[in-house]
Amino acid sequence: MEPEKPEAAAKQPMDAEVGDTLDPRELVSSDDEIDYSVEPEFYDPDLDDVDERWMNRQRKGRTSDAVLSCPACFTTLCVDCQRHEKYVNQYRAMFVRNCKVKTDQILREGKSKRKNRKGKAADPSTTSESESKGQAYHPVCCEVCSTEVGVFDEDEVYHFFNVIPSNS
Repeated sequence: MEPEKPEAAAKQPMDAEVGDTLDPRELVSSDDEIDYSVEPEFYDPDLDDVDERWMNRQRKGRTSDAVLSCPACFTTLCVDCQRHEKYVNQYRAMFVRNCKVKTDQILREGKSKRKNRKGKAADPSTTSESESKGQAYHPVCCEVCSTEVGVFDEDEVYHFFNVIPSNS
């Protein structure tokens, strides 16, 4: 069999079936080929109910103040959390997903030197060791994109402050 010449191949329509004379390069829009009378395959009217049952199983009957997502890649980080009473953009949680604790880094709560009423610095011997050092935290990052989203404390509680909350 002899190979086709390039000139003949250029004149034939691409992906044309036998008897089809429509050249795809001449189409104005792909909407001409879509049959809107048939329901799309990717639509499932019962999918929301299935998703709700899955979420209820994940939470094990507990309620949550929000579902937390990473601000950079929108990955779900927590489905069971409590909102901070004073700082409304902060949340705490014990169970998370898609989070990585950087145990090799330690952050300390910054405390300024205490002064007594007369303006003199407090005697360091009277302050406890834990107060002078401050509480230790480990940074928490999104496992997908490595964005820092919060901290992990000594009591094994996650504190989120750089997240996107959504209604649960």
